[in-house]
Amino acid sequence: MAKVTPSRASARVVPLRKGTTLEMVRLACPDDAQVHRISESFGLSLIDSDGIRTAHKDFIVETAQSLRDGLAERAMQIHLQRIVGAYVSSAFGAGQFYSRAVTEARDATAKAANDSRDEDRDGPVGFDSAAQRRREFAADMALQAHALCMAAEGAAAAYEEVVGESWKPFERLAETSGPTVDRRAAEVQMAALG
Repeated sequence: MAKVTPSRASARVVPLRKGTTLEMVRLACPDDAQVHRISESFGLSLIDSDGIRTAHKDFIVETAQSLRDGLAERAMQIHLQRIVGAYVSSAFGAGQFYSRAVTEARDATAKAANDSRDEDRDGPVGFDSAAQRRREFAADMALQAHALCMAAEGAAAAYEEVVGESWKPFERLAETSGPTVDRRAAEVQMAALG
């Protein structure tokens, strides 16, 4: 009986774990125009979007300049890659949280509009309804998500200024569920024993 050995010619394709991009952040977070409408509708203070973006860009560029003597070019790139990645991840998380808050506010508002539901009626005079509180919470989350988006954009602009190329998320190899080195070694040893 002949043994069949697997062909070494067929290489295994290892998938990449995709990172969060700046474009994903922009899609998840409200833009300048939407934040302006929200601020006016809810009586909230306006956010200085350009100021946040510029402050974060300047801060990271200044930090990078102070590190120039201590870091090699590649080390600086890796360091800034991680910093911008943290800003982008934070903004994306805030954008997702904002989206959930909007969904909950819409659901609560729709339930409150139903005249046959007693549990969703407004509370005592002088207190906001549950739907109103959820709308206000969603508005607050919109401003926070937008502010963090502006910070991420500033960080990415700093990366481009210091490194000389556009920031892209780090993509690592996905964890594989294949056999470990020890297991493969054991299989080879057992095959040799017959």
